[in-house]
Amino acid sequence: MKFKEIRAEELHFNPFTRIGKEWLLITAGNEDKFNTMTASWGGVGVLWAKNVATTYMRPTRYTKEFVDANEIFTISFLDPEYKGALEICGSVSGRNEDKVKKAGLTPYFVNGTVSFEEANIILVCKKMYRDRIDPEQFYDTANDGKWYPEKDYHTMYISEILQVLVKE
Repeated sequence: MKFKEIRAEELHFNPFTRIGKEWLLITAGNEDKFNTMTASWGGVGVLWAKNVATTYMRPTRYTKEFVDANEIFTISFLDPEYKGALEICGSVSGRNEDKVKKAGLTPYFVNGTVSFEEANIILVCKKMYRDRIDPEQFYDTANDGKWYPEKDYHTMYISEILQVLVKE
């Protein structure tokens, strides 16, 4: 597959649909070892005069180990026909089996990290900030019980979007 680089300002997609309904993959590592996970929470915008993406990962996710160990990671969006692959990447742990192979995805190495040939948009991101969701900071306390019954609070990452690649 061929990708071309565009400016972030040239992206034309609805983040509420692409992230919340169609999902995305967060991938980190290198050609030797990497892992990916499906996410349906996140955002894109501008912070500190930079184009940024915000992602969230529970502490138990294997991919979080790769994101924490690497400065760069990718966010990949796929066409709806890959929903089954996204379901596999969200339910199978890379600790236990090769979920990328099981999902039928093809690694695509870019900028020292990994995405997938099946992606139609790739955001190459550089971590800038992280913080753990603090239950004491909830204004809407119902979210604590609803989303965190096991008290496994997400880590939020704010990352600069270094590169935007779209499928040609």
